Amino acid sequence: MATYKEKVGTSVVNYAGTYPGAVEGELWYDSTNKNFNYQYPNVTTSGSWSAGGSLNTARQQFAGGGIQDSALAFGGENSGTAQLGLTESYNGSGWTEVADLNTSRNYNGGTGTSNTAALSVGGNDGSSNVAIVELWGGSSWTEVNNLNTARNGLAVGGTTTSALAAGGDGGTADAETWNGSNWTEVADINNARDGLAGGGASNTSSIIFGGSTPSVRAVTETWNGSSWTEVADLNTARGALGGTGIVTSALAFGGTTGSQTGATEVWNGSSWTEQGDLSVARKFLASAGVNSTSALAAGGGTPITSSTEEFTGAGAPIGGWATGGNLNRAREKGASAGVSNSSALFAGGTPAPSGQTESYNGTSWTEVNDLNTDRNDLGGNGTQTSALVYGGSTGLTEKWNGTNWTEVNDLNTGRNQMGGAGVDNTSALAFGGSPGSLAVTESWNGTNWTEVNDLNTARNRVAGTGIITSALCAGGAPSPTYTESWNGTNWTEVGDLNSGRNALGAAGVDNTAVLVFGGSGTSAKTELWNGSSWTEVADLSQARDAGGSNGTTTSALFSGGNTSPSAATEEWSGSSAATKVLTD
Repeated sequence: MATYKEKVGTSVVNYAGTYPGAVEGELWYDSTNKNFNYQYPNVTTSGSWSAGGSLNTARQQFAGGGIQDSALAFGGENSGTAQLGLTESYNGSGWTEVADLNTSRNYNGGTGTSNTAALSVGGNDGSSNVAIVELWGGSSWTEVNNLNTARNGLAVGGTTTSALAAGGDGGTADAETWNGSNWTEVADINNARDGLAGGGASNTSSIIFGGSTPSVRAVTETWNGSSWTEVADLNTARGALGGTGIVTSALAFGGTTGSQTGATEVWNGSSWTEQGDLSVARKFLASAGVNSTSALAAGGGTPITSSTEEFTGAGAPIGGWATGGNLNRAREKGASAGVSNSSALFAGGTPAPSGQTESYNGTSWTEVNDLNTDRNDLGGNGTQTSALVYGGSTGLTEKWNGTNWTEVNDLNTGRNQMGGAGVDNTSALAFGGSPGSLAVTESWNGTNWTEVNDLNTARNRVAGTGIITSALCAGGAPSPTYTESWNGTNWTEVGDLNSGRNALGAAGVDNTAVLVFGGSGTSAKTELWNGSSWTEVADLSQARDAGGSNGTTTSALFSGGNTSPSAATEEWSGSSAATKVLTD
């Protein structure tokens, strides 16, 4: 029989409990818990681009929003002189022309969560810079309140209800936040520039990179809701680039260094890593995506192209869990919202008071305004500043605006123990639940719930994550291994979980990259979904079920849960080395 040294290439270190000095590739024996542990190396797979469906109209200097299989591209120019209002919608394979912008323009900024929810911000109408902002509702554009400063060539990130715009024409340092109604001037970026790119989860968490002043720049900055911080530079300085993501998982691609480039880089929260280039080097392109694992690059110049490329597979590190700040009160069966391990909301739960809401800043939880109606076993989704909770034995729905909860229209089917998906309080999906086991699925448009196609397998206590056009439902009772993928219209059964369970947590931005953890039987297991199969990764340090969960595959949070109950919070980071207990 092979020794452990022969199996993993290192001798055993003896230690009582967790070994704080472990390095990548090291094995140690925990004499307290009587098990062997292996510190995985920080593994990151290389990403690559593949061809997608071509735009109907080749163009450059335009904007995009959404995700890889549910994107929108709008504005631009294709003649060197004429501005366009042209809008195209992408479904994962092809582009369809839809309603034009009200104001034709190029060099506009854009953001959004799907091909049904986007913002077009600023730009140039051919005679001057504009401050015009338009909101896409799925079928038409509506003019909303203007930017305070007219400009083009700006970076925009976030959602249609919580966004940030930074930089722009002439090398401005101006930054503004959007709350769904108005723009507010906030602290300037440290490096004034235009032609930059970026992304973000909300108006309190964003990243920007690259640009020109007029020389090309490699500088990267992150926004925490009050100030900008310079972090590690891009490897390739450039302007007029494409980019997408959040502060812990971003992608930069294309642009100009003085000549056009297809260079692609992945951001893991602390540094940039070069990946496979675009097949068509270009600048002034449109981009869509929410992290470094899945993105879309469309159009651009020069020469002007209609080419679309899809990026997959970058930055899938094994990851690991670390201890975070405890909830102020131990509880379980609450609802969570948030996009990272440093920005979250936890509402409701048991024991009473069951309306209590807490907000997390990456270090500690702070009590904020309570739900209007106490309850537990409810569903939830969204961000720290734009969240939705629903159900809990009733159909009651409440909307969070960053300060207060407001009661809105009920679910059609009152229930508890359901899964939820959605990026903010204007867009959500609720599925499964009890009493009994339900297959019912409902979609929220910001005003009303509409019943859509059911799950294939009725169940309760499921894990859910994603958005209304790309979601995943995993586990649950009575079918604890089942996984189903939602494409915006139908559910499809896909690969089973390795460890069947219910009341588990989940994090992810679509149906191609999901993390699930914990679950019934006080499980500590964590599994990573890559769009086709599940892989077991590093365990939670505290086994539990019915906790609050949120985030992405590179930055997730699990708080509270059923261990009497628990106040514990654990933070998942996809860029750190992971520890795995060896069981064979």
